[in-house]
Amino acid sequence: MIEEGTRAPSFCLKDAGEREVCLDDFLGKWVVLYFYPKDNTSGCTLEALEFTALEDEFAALNAVVVGVSPDSCASHTSFIDKHSLSVILLSDPDKTVMEPYGVWRMKKMYGKESMGVVRSTILVDPTGVAARTWTNVKAAGHAEKVLQELGKRSQS
Repeated sequence: MIEEGTRAPSFCLKDAGEREVCLDDFLGKWVVLYFYPKDNTSGCTLEALEFTALEDEFAALNAVVVGVSPDSCASHTSFIDKHSLSVILLSDPDKTVMEPYGVWRMKKMYGKESMGVVRSTILVDPTGVAARTWTNVKAAGHAEKVLQELGKRSQS
């Protein structure tokens, strides 16, 4: 996982509409960059719904919410349509962003080890620095915790 206080690795990925979105596009704004394993799974759906529900509150604090998973752009489109999501979802099938951010790791599930996305969030400040990181996130209530942290930081 990248360290707090270090520059967030720059990247460009495709969104659900296959448009290129770059981290540098958001300089001057806070970025809630959350990594999740798979579209349309229970935890990932809950997390996306919670971030979507709070999107106006994030926007009021000059923040944009961006989710990244290894799913395809087409999968993201279906996920967004099925659940009326409004957050930006980016496709990283080659793990070109997940690996430098340290979220593509060995995971153990039911005694079996395999590589996968460790649910994680990085709060990137308006200058592009990782201000706060969360790893091994539990989906329920996480968006609210990130919003509270952003609220504290944006007032200081």
